[in-house]
Amino acid sequence: MSFRKDFLWGGATAANQYEGAWKEDGKSESLFDHLTGGSRTSPRRYTKEIEEGTWYPSHEAVDFYHHWQEDIDLMAEMGFTCFRLSVNWTRIYPDPESDTPNPEGIAFYHRVFRALREKGIEPLVTIAHYDVPYILTQKYNGWLSRRTIDLYLKYCETLFTEFRGEVRLWITFNEINAGTFSFGDTLSLGFDPEKKFTQKDRLQALHHQFVASAKAVALGHGIDPENRIGCMIAGTVSYPYSPNPKDVLEAQKRMDIGNFYCGDVQVRGDYPAFAEAWWRETGAAPDITPEDREILKKGTVDYYSFSYYMSSCVSTDPEQMKSAGNLFGGIKNPYLASSAWGWQIDPEGLRYYLKAVYDRYRIPLMIVENGLGAEDTVTEDGSVHDDYRIDYLRAHIAEMGKAVDEGVDLMGYTMWGCIDLTSLSTGEMRKRYGFVYVDRDDDGRGSFARIRKDSFAWYKKVIASNGRDLA
Repeated sequence: MSFRKDFLWGGATAANQYEGAWKEDGKSESLFDHLTGGSRTSPRRYTKEIEEGTWYPSHEAVDFYHHWQEDIDLMAEMGFTCFRLSVNWTRIYPDPESDTPNPEGIAFYHRVFRALREKGIEPLVTIAHYDVPYILTQKYNGWLSRRTIDLYLKYCETLFTEFRGEVRLWITFNEINAGTFSFGDTLSLGFDPEKKFTQKDRLQALHHQFVASAKAVALGHGIDPENRIGCMIAGTVSYPYSPNPKDVLEAQKRMDIGNFYCGDVQVRGDYPAFAEAWWRETGAAPDITPEDREILKKGTVDYYSFSYYMSSCVSTDPEQMKSAGNLFGGIKNPYLASSAWGWQIDPEGLRYYLKAVYDRYRIPLMIVENGLGAEDTVTEDGSVHDDYRIDYLRAHIAEMGKAVDEGVDLMGYTMWGCIDLTSLSTGEMRKRYGFVYVDRDDDGRGSFARIRKDSFAWYKKVIASNGRDLA
């Protein structure tokens, strides 16, 4: 394997799952602050008002806000050269319609970014990671209003200006392709079950995010030519369940809509050829102005980043059982094992995806989320033995290397939840991803103590060898 010499190795987090301090130092309520905890069998609940005595995972999460120095020291000990994190919009603008940012919020991120740089760790900042100011979901239905574009750009301008020289790598929206189906309600429109959104609403809100992203790219390049700004897609690999041509075509459609509908707009600056047919099929064509089309052409991204956790199979047979998974479900593949949460483990699918995307776009790629959610146990001597996580990561990194040797320009890898954090889908703590165990449980109890897992030492060795030593 021959990863580039400046390959970025590290980990990834999101503010609403990691940061905590939900009302400290001026921060106001975000959308995720209204989501309760849940489990595999009991879904998270949305509450319009915060209920006393109810656990909301984002309120404290794993308290990076007060443990940032310790966590950065742990990342440096592993040898990280990159750390992907998100900025919390409502920490920068508690009132998103105000023209005055929050100095305490800006000061916090200055401390974090400067500490990372002192340790030789490049910050990779996600501007919007599945979260918007709560007031915007109530007042404007989130991204369904063009007003949100302007407010987002003001927020972006503050970030690009304040952190010039401290941050050079940016992502405009996390897993933006979730907006192509109902899960997109969470990041685009809000959770309110009393509001019945249509597919047209979803695609209109998604279009507004495309416009906002393109404007942000142009803005960021103008403020600092050193900025490199990327898109971020939930990487979905769909195999035909059978050689039936109908299944093959369905898998192709799933790949197209799941990945390239958004990728084409953000990388090529225009909707793909299949979009018109899909809009006719669904009756969900967004309203797109001529000015929007010009904006999209001028605001294409510098690199394509994505998450990858699993693959699935697709069939036109409605009787097939569907499997659980990240964002996009599918039929279980009989050739693959699954995690405890039903996510099928497919390292070769990552290689397939890397090659498919690079062949289409020919810009640098970066894997900014990948990992195994599992229940970890602290032994009597204070150890956490997670060989299963090492096995998962070893297999995926090996396939990354093969893709690089086959011509893919891969710029980096940030493993998801490098320090344990709360689960997006269930709000649980027991679904752990990290190299570092955090003493916190599903009811919000625990000391927040950090404990190195066996995978910590293993990943340190991988980074030191630039991916050559996976033993």
